[in-house]
Amino acid sequence: MTPGSAAFPPASQTAISVLTALLEARTGQQIAAYRSWRLDTALKPLLRDRNLDTLDQLVTQLLEGNDRLIGDRIVDALVNQETSFFRDAQVFEMLAEAVAVAEAGAEAGAENGRRRVRIWCAGCSTGQEPLSLAMLFADRHEATGAPMPEIVATDVSDAAIARARSGRFSQFEIQRGLPMRRMVRWFDTTGSDWIAKPDLLKRVVFRRMNLMADPSPVGQFDIVLCRNVLLYLSATTKEQVFPKIAASLKSGGVLVMGAGETVIGQTRLFEPSKRFRGFYETPAR
Repeated sequence: MTPGSAAFPPASQTAISVLTALLEARTGQQIAAYRSWRLDTALKPLLRDRNLDTLDQLVTQLLEGNDRLIGDRIVDALVNQETSFFRDAQVFEMLAEAVAVAEAGAEAGAENGRRRVRIWCAGCSTGQEPLSLAMLFADRHEATGAPMPEIVATDVSDAAIARARSGRFSQFEIQRGLPMRRMVRWFDTTGSDWIAKPDLLKRVVFRRMNLMADPSPVGQFDIVLCRNVLLYLSATTKEQVFPKIAASLKSGGVLVMGAGETVIGQTRLFEPSKRFRGFYETPAR
């Protein structure tokens, strides 16, 4: 079978085991056995790029160790990067309230000027989530003069962070969640792609970070978004990640998870928020 064919031969169980183990070792993410079809789908472009016919051949190259970057490219391809602009609009409405409350608390406790609210987007993928936040609060700033929060966005994938920093999106990606007024206000067109304007990109700091293994961004945050990231982690890995997130939040700080995620029964470091429905908070300390 030659590259460009509709499908590649099925991978052996050994190849599947090696690839899933690599992903879990590097990121903590797991691929369930019934979802092993994702390996074929995600790695097909890499096979074609390297003129390979099977995943077993790819695994052979990985194990030979002659190419130090091949492991990175495999992991980048396998990490789940599903995202869109303003995903779950009600979450962003609630975030605007949470930021306003945090700003009021910061202003009340400030001794030397007003402190900027800090937001960390953990597992930011190709950048749509933090850029959505930047648009939301930039619009608010222009309308009311309210200060811009500091937004730090991290992801385990070098490729995803590179794309996020470039601010380049396809027509399909830009239309997922963005009304025309925001598309025109915050993006320029180049061919069929849309590129975020420098004034938008400068409002987010993008960094590569392995949530499981790397130190958290410096300082503490008022809000951490970690949506649909822990969903793919083992219980053991979650036990490592929850304390890291909790330590990064100020007392009473807010954690935002995906709609299908919860802290209940998994950690005592967070509790359901009484102020913001669907969010979680660190107990006051």
